[in-house]
Amino acid sequence: MAISFPSSGGGRPGSYQRRNNDPFAAIRRNHRIKVPQVRVISPEGRQLGIMDTPKAINLALEVGLDLVEFAPNANPPVCKIIDFGKYVYEESKKTSHAKTTGSKIKEIEFTARIEQHDYETKLRHAEEFLDHGNKVKMRLKFRGREMAHTDIGFNVMKRAVADLASMGNPDAEPKLIGRNIHVMLTPLPPNKRRPKFHVRSDDHPGAGGAPGEAEPREAGSLSKPPSG
Repeated sequence: MAISFPSSGGGRPGSYQRRNNDPFAAIRRNHRIKVPQVRVISPEGRQLGIMDTPKAINLALEVGLDLVEFAPNANPPVCKIIDFGKYVYEESKKTSHAKTTGSKIKEIEFTARIEQHDYETKLRHAEEFLDHGNKVKMRLKFRGREMAHTDIGFNVMKRAVADLASMGNPDAEPKLIGRNIHVMLTPLPPNKRRPKFHVRSDDHPGAGGAPGEAEPREAGSLSKPPSG
């Protein structure tokens, strides 16, 4: 006698439900809005008052737009008549732009026995990067027997952090990882940045240099200092 067992779910055997990664999926619109009444805003931003939800939905659909819920916790919820597809496109474009214009991480490399001139050059580059809103990762590499005197390297890094205090704050204390000491600096707000080694050009926002002062060298590839 054959015994049938009820299936455990509505999907195919071995199937699983995919997680919805759409950030706009939770926004209720049109017939997904179940409350009896909503406060309606026109496409131009004009208050249309409180309406029965079916009437508000029909009003939006009649002009080829959507009724979109923007303040679900209000009493009654606030909805706006808009083109939801256009809204999603504009918001996605803003997010994409924010990602591309976000801060980058620049790296500056030191040595344990770095000479004063090279040290100041490194700090000038670091200040330039911080002044442009970039995070700066400072790395000190030990060579050969220098690992026996890591305190020298830590002194260099702590000194660099102190000298750059008017431009950025360390995310954490300098840390030894393998043969390298690492520390990450985050730039201060623009109005609080005060460079000591880098001379701003006149056209730089918030420039503090006097007219006629030479522009700083382009901080691209950093030449490594001669071994000490």
